[in-house]
Amino acid sequence: MLSDKMKNKFHQPHDAWLSLKHILTLVRLESKSSYQIGFCQMDSSTNDVIRDCPPFFKVYKDGRVERYFVTQPVPAGLDRTAGVQTKDVVISPAVKARIFMPQSTTPGQKLPLLVHYHGGGFSIGSAFDTVTYKVVAPLVKQANIVVVSIDYRLAPEHPLPIAHDDSWVGLQWVASHANGQGPEPWLNDNADPSRIFLAGESAGANIAHFVAVLAGATKLVGLKIRGMLLVHPYFGTREPNDNELDKYVCPTSTEFDNDPIVNPEADPKLKEMACERVIVLVAEEDGFRNRGEAYYETLTKSGWRGKVEFFETKGEGHCFHVVIDNHNTGVLKNKMVDFINKDI
Repeated sequence: MLSDKMKNKFHQPHDAWLSLKHILTLVRLESKSSYQIGFCQMDSSTNDVIRDCPPFFKVYKDGRVERYFVTQPVPAGLDRTAGVQTKDVVISPAVKARIFMPQSTTPGQKLPLLVHYHGGGFSIGSAFDTVTYKVVAPLVKQANIVVVSIDYRLAPEHPLPIAHDDSWVGLQWVASHANGQGPEPWLNDNADPSRIFLAGESAGANIAHFVAVLAGATKLVGLKIRGMLLVHPYFGTREPNDNELDKYVCPTSTEFDNDPIVNPEADPKLKEMACERVIVLVAEEDGFRNRGEAYYETLTKSGWRGKVEFFETKGEGHCFHVVIDNHNTGVLKNKMVDFINKDI
């Protein structure tokens, strides 16, 4: 069981990043004197560590980065149990992606395409890991869609805005298939460029928003973005923030929470967002719940001409759906499927 000391730490804002696997890691690390959830600490236990940011990563003097959460990859291929097939592609030397499709497709039928960005505090996670698979595979089967999950480079080795830049490259690559002449046959043959969705959870929701705004501001050609799903989104706010982790993953930003890269309220291009509908999904016990609500309110008042919905799951925490399967998980997934399948 968690000690009272550890339970108290879960009231910190960055408890929102935690999954069950993170919690197990934190229990093992409880005895560390330098420990503080979600905040970078100088580790007094060794001279080799120059920065410790649990539950994400630690940085050594020689430049090595060690992550607390080790990605468990899922091999690409046919998964008859999940009812999906997957394929990995290289978009650029730095950017890769995994394509998910239903196990069975009808020749000549074009399906809606969802571009997905994984979460993980901009510093952990992958398009190829078990967490992304658990999130994406059910959507593919239930909504009968194609998904491209973008694998962007991670901080601190690649500080922000590199993750956002990589994610934009990924969306541009998707757009290159709009005329059916792109480099990937699965998209040429099966994806409908007039029915595009963007989605992400946590930090990935932040990225999905970013590329949607950039698509509108630059008038990206070839894709019609019908909707965007922001699941337990992580955004900056204008409230005071002493979180050193944010500063470490984005060292070029003098005011992280006032940077348009992470805070939509500070972005003058918000009203140009290339998206017809948005759903903001939050969890009642999530430390970032209020940031999702603030995004909803900001978008409503921004002059953006689309429609935005707000959905709250009671009694659950941040990204609960990636670690547990319960009634609320099913309700959340069904809400996402209904949003995708509405009016298309």
